[in-house]
Amino acid sequence: MVVLSIQTVRAETPSVDFVNDIMPVLTKASCNTGVCHAKAGGGQNGFELSLLGFEPQDDYTHLVRGGRGRRVFPAAPELSLILQKASGEIPHGGGIRLSKDSSGYRLLHQWIEQGMPASPENNTQVTSVEVDPPAAILKPNEQRQLAVMVKYSDGSQRDVTSLALFESNDDAMITVTDDGLATASDIPGNASVMVRYQGRVAVHSATIPMAAPVGDVPEPINFVDEHVFGNLTQLGIPPSPVCDDATFLRRVTLDIAGRLPSEEETKNFLENESADRRIQVVDELLRSPDYADYFANKWTALLKNRRDDRSDITSNFAFHAWVRDSLLANTPYDQIVRELLAATGTIIGNPPVAWYKRVKEPNQQIEDVSQLFLGVRLQCAQCHHHPFERWSQDDYYALTAFFSRVGRKPTATAGEDLIFHQRGVAEAKNMKTGTMIRPIALGDRVGEISPDEDPRLKLADWMASPENPFFAKALVNRYWKHFFKRGLIEPEDDIRDTNPPTNPELLAALELHFIESGFDLKDLIRVIATSRAYQLSAAPNEHNIADMQNYSRYFPRRLQAEVLLDAIDQVTGATTSFANLPPGTRAVALPDNSYNTSSPFLKVFGRPESTSVCECERVQSASLAQSLHLINAADIKSKIAASNGRVARLTKDANPIEDQVREMYLAALSRLPSDEELRIAAAYLVESRVGDDGKPLSENQALRDNLQDLTWALINTKEFIFNH
Repeated sequence: MVVLSIQTVRAETPSVDFVNDIMPVLTKASCNTGVCHAKAGGGQNGFELSLLGFEPQDDYTHLVRGGRGRRVFPAAPELSLILQKASGEIPHGGGIRLSKDSSGYRLLHQWIEQGMPASPENNTQVTSVEVDPPAAILKPNEQRQLAVMVKYSDGSQRDVTSLALFESNDDAMITVTDDGLATASDIPGNASVMVRYQGRVAVHSATIPMAAPVGDVPEPINFVDEHVFGNLTQLGIPPSPVCDDATFLRRVTLDIAGRLPSEEETKNFLENESADRRIQVVDELLRSPDYADYFANKWTALLKNRRDDRSDITSNFAFHAWVRDSLLANTPYDQIVRELLAATGTIIGNPPVAWYKRVKEPNQQIEDVSQLFLGVRLQCAQCHHHPFERWSQDDYYALTAFFSRVGRKPTATAGEDLIFHQRGVAEAKNMKTGTMIRPIALGDRVGEISPDEDPRLKLADWMASPENPFFAKALVNRYWKHFFKRGLIEPEDDIRDTNPPTNPELLAALELHFIESGFDLKDLIRVIATSRAYQLSAAPNEHNIADMQNYSRYFPRRLQAEVLLDAIDQVTGATTSFANLPPGTRAVALPDNSYNTSSPFLKVFGRPESTSVCECERVQSASLAQSLHLINAADIKSKIAASNGRVARLTKDANPIEDQVREMYLAALSRLPSDEELRIAAAYLVESRVGDDGKPLSENQALRDNLQDLTWALINTKEFIFNH
């Protein structure tokens, strides 16, 4: 009778499904993360699981049959190794993951008790995950409980809030507990919570308004202003006022041309009374070769134009010249990308071929292309399903197939190949399944590709299509960050559904404008730089001081290494010499990374080595080494004291001391000194000095030393080191 009773109970107990019941428990307990049993190279201590449970069949085998079946013990489930370690009954490097009174422990116990049934082949599948509410307006410090529902292929639904994973995209703005309780902070703006369950994701979008009165908003110039100021009005964040002319000129010249405005440019601009003088200066800068130099410096670093060997010099110079000339001629962006991706021939005959010298393997090519030109990080999809996105291994190899027919032939130049399209069927092998996969562009089919067609051209066609959801978006987001310090999506090359933009309407408007302009890069810059949003003051008001994502003020940022070196040269009147380049070549015009080694300044201030397509390779943070370099490095001292420099010229100048101070401020800060600054600086310049021997210096020597001190003081100010 007792036996029959037990059998009856077991028969009435619902069958536990491994895929839909057990895998979520293991994922929620973090057993299958990359630092635990999903660690690359065999898991942890002999127990291996797939990352976040994307391969449940493999996980079933490892759990039930691996280690000679020692992890489960159906005769006495509570003695199963998986339960004893997870509950802390026996030592476990991961600590307690499931307490004995938890629903996850009970579910695992029940599954083992039932004999560890595997999920049937026709098992119901999760078709969607929904979070409730999908969006909410939260007051500062307000809490909101999120609920997660999943739908299955058989039409059923289930509340999986307790098993879902929650992650905030900005913990400073919104936090979320393991059970889905979201709490807003007192920082206004837009934030999101990513919800993940069995390879599916959903996003809860939270708006946290400040609700301050927004009265005096600058008059919009274009659609950029309408979206920025509209968002600020909705959030209740009053913007800072528009900056003055001197600040704008310095800011826009640094951002477009990568240099300081000259004293003559500053004087002329400040004397210009035309209502559209700011638009005029933007157009002048975009026509200048300085613009092409500066943005070529940006793109060649991202395209890995680096020198690994002396033989690279010809290809590096040719590639840099091609990028610069394309920017100067305002070649449409989609055409530049097409010429790069589908490059054939030799480097001398067709410089874009140089990219294939640095990025040789198809997997490297598609990873760089997707991250740089599409804003999609596919690296992890080579080995497993993307943890935060829909991209699978098949998606990865389907994109790789576009580069599978790139042929190479050695040339007379060592290390350089002739690149050509090798006739044949384009396909790539999924290294895990062994399946041969034809080209598909991130889920979009591009039609049949005959053996005579170069699949790279099909990829370029897909990229330039107005319906492409990534290409234009990635570029406008990258350029927005260039001018505003922060992208509408951060990081700028991580575009995915679970990483939404802070101002989606603005991003969509920029994307549409860029497409309709024919992928005109200069036009995009013109729209951004002439907007009032870009021209706001960097000085915060009492309401927007904590805002770091809604562009209620200009966010100051440090000058890049090359720009800062050129600025110091411009202020001091000195020059920096670079090997194999004509005298007077600016640091922003350097063709590759090799000059970092010969220039301690560029190395200390973080010029990238061009090894990555991520702009994060460029170091923009401050360091003690940088401060010490500006204070007492030999090259800084020699520039200030150059015999043909500005200080030497001013020492011989008969103009009044006050005029010399004004020139120094115009050169370094692109503005005239205030009355107080003028008084203090002028008084310092006429002070007498004593030499090392204790004797008074001549008036001329004293003026020279005092001018050097003033120069040193100006280039060490934050106002000089930062673009504001």
